[in-house]
Amino acid sequence: MTYRKYSLQKIPISLNKAWIFFSNPNNLKKITPNEMNFKVISGGDKKIFPGQIIEYKVSPLFGFSIKWVSEITHVIEGSYFVDEQRFGPYKFWHHKHFLKTIPGGVEMKDVIDYKLPYGIIGKLLHTIIIRPKLDQIFNYRYNKLIEIFGEFNKT
Repeated sequence: MTYRKYSLQKIPISLNKAWIFFSNPNNLKKITPNEMNFKVISGGDKKIFPGQIIEYKVSPLFGFSIKWVSEITHVIEGSYFVDEQRFGPYKFWHHKHFLKTIPGGVEMKDVIDYKLPYGIIGKLLHTIIIRPKLDQIFNYRYNKLIEIFGEFNKT
């Protein structure tokens, strides 16, 4: 079964500033919960480009550290990029990041399609552990981006 996680956030910064921040792999650590011990191991020293391989170490659950390798597969400067897991905890992970200018700032949209290993056990884990953990990570990110860039003025 393929699952989808959707996230939308408005940020009061320019498109250029948003692109510079989100297209830098090293900034992912800034918006990831500290208890996940996120660390870029390799590939984060350059601005993203199609074909770029980025290797991370992360502790998503119970303090167990895992290696995650992703590839940047598509980039349209200032508009969107896609990362796909090549090695990691998911059977399939395809994460699209979209940025667009709106009045007062930038709208950032994430669409993640993913599959879990282990069949019925994976489905059960999704319900009780994985989906809640993904929600927690994205809620943390949402609040951290407000802390970094300020709250979007809705008027």
